[in-house]
Amino acid sequence: MLRINVVTIFPEFFAGPLSLSIPAKAAGTGGVEYHLIDLRRFTYDRHRTVDDYPFGGGPGMVMKPGPFFEAVESVQAKAPIVLLSPRGRRFGHADAVRFAAGTELTLLCGHYKDIDERVATHLATEELSLGDFVLSGGEPAALAIIDATVRLLPGAMGDIESARTDSFFDRGISAPSYTRPAEYRGFTVPEVLVGGDHAKVAAWRDRESLQRTREAEARDRAEWQQREHAIAVREAAIAVIEAQQAAKAEKKAKAKAAKERARAREQARAARGAE
Repeated sequence: MLRINVVTIFPEFFAGPLSLSIPAKAAGTGGVEYHLIDLRRFTYDRHRTVDDYPFGGGPGMVMKPGPFFEAVESVQAKAPIVLLSPRGRRFGHADAVRFAAGTELTLLCGHYKDIDERVATHLATEELSLGDFVLSGGEPAALAIIDATVRLLPGAMGDIESARTDSFFDRGISAPSYTRPAEYRGFTVPEVLVGGDHAKVAAWRDRESLQRTREAEARDRAEWQQREHAIAVREAAIAVIEAQQAAKAEKKAKAKAAKERARAREQARAARGAE
């Protein structure tokens, strides 16, 4: 059985989704247990405060490390302990397979501006992200990871072959799907799918899958190139700022040295005059 611990300030966020569809069926067949851990249980002031102002100033609030550490320790959680963060590596199907093959998974949901970095470096065993965007909290990302994971557990799906033909399951993007009616508002189903020749259907699906995978990879490469360009622009801007700061520091050092030399000369002249 897989035990999934979710550390969150909003345990009620999960009540509905985990009681429906595949997540509920996975739990009902004994494949998974969900443990929702309210982070505020590990606070000790009357306001049940889980956040504080950031050191060094700046906007927003930062979630405190103590409640996270104590929450994880309360269930004696073992790796993987996943911090959901936009800084993390992008979650993929291979991660879902890895989690589904394990016996325990702990998901740490942040909120507010950020989480104290000590949670990432000294508590979590890895950081994962759903992509290059920011959510209001880690809870939606946790639900996505839970769903992607538990659907792979034995008994969660009535037809495991359906999962095996999904996108990313030992393959790239899956082929498009159609159902009845064969014609709708003038839009028709490809003839090969209604012809009854299973070999041709399989070949068509393989071609479509390959084509869509190539298109997705080309799109990903283009987006990657755009990100690389944006990074290069930011690095160039940082280099300019660093050069300006270095020049300013050098000018300041030279001015200070000149003042010290002038002071030394003045002191020397004063000493000679006193003789």
